[in-house]
Amino acid sequence: MSDFDRNVAARGFGAAGQAAAIDAGLRAYMLRVYNYMAAGVALTGVVAYFAYQMAGGDAIRLTAGGVVGATAFGQALLGGFTPIILMLVTLGIVFFLSFRVHTLQPSTAFGLFMLYAGLLGLALMSILVIYTGSSVARTFFISAASFGALSLYGYTTQRDLSPIGSFLIMGLFGIILASLVNIFLGSQGLAFVISIVGVLIFAGLTAWDTQKIKEMYSANDDGTVAGRKAVMGALTLYLDFINLFLFMLRFLGDRR
Repeated sequence: MSDFDRNVAARGFGAAGQAAAIDAGLRAYMLRVYNYMAAGVALTGVVAYFAYQMAGGDAIRLTAGGVVGATAFGQALLGGFTPIILMLVTLGIVFFLSFRVHTLQPSTAFGLFMLYAGLLGLALMSILVIYTGSSVARTFFISAASFGALSLYGYTTQRDLSPIGSFLIMGLFGIILASLVNIFLGSQGLAFVISIVGVLIFAGLTAWDTQKIKEMYSANDDGTVAGRKAVMGALTLYLDFINLFLFMLRFLGDRR
């Protein structure tokens, strides 16, 4: 009887130790995802700020006739085909990472992610021309607090969020289509509705994506696979945060 009890106890401690190891591995994996994501957001912000200063800073004005008060760098960045080229290049990087990440080394995938974050910083420099710096900073901190709370919910909840995933993706395609239509309509009312719906959709996506990234973790992954998953998880959360921030800025930002 004594030997039986010792065997049961040993198995119990072994299971507990294995569970503790998995929990520690999951925490390390999620911390890596958040660190990568934070590095991308920081790079985007730094690049946007310095590009804004190099472009002319507060002297820049967007008028019906074009860009006024910008340096030659600012004129090149804000005018012509540069915004379209930046959009196409950044989209290309996202699609390349999404479809080819399984063939890349983690360091290469992370480098491409940071390249994407830097180029997006150049593209987002224009928001500092449109909105006041104080309102951009205020909206950023509100977005960061909201994102943190939503991501924490997605990480800790025991509720399966997958049923809302399809609905959120359909809503995302809906606001993309509505935004394209509104380019031609120019409706302020529709733009406001799109902004509100966009905030709600990316709020839901933040929680859902966090839960998906958590479920992607496997204690059996080697360093390469875990690194790839961390980069893709960081890219997913980065996109959720940036879009949440941009949609919030549409109705919280103060225009110059």
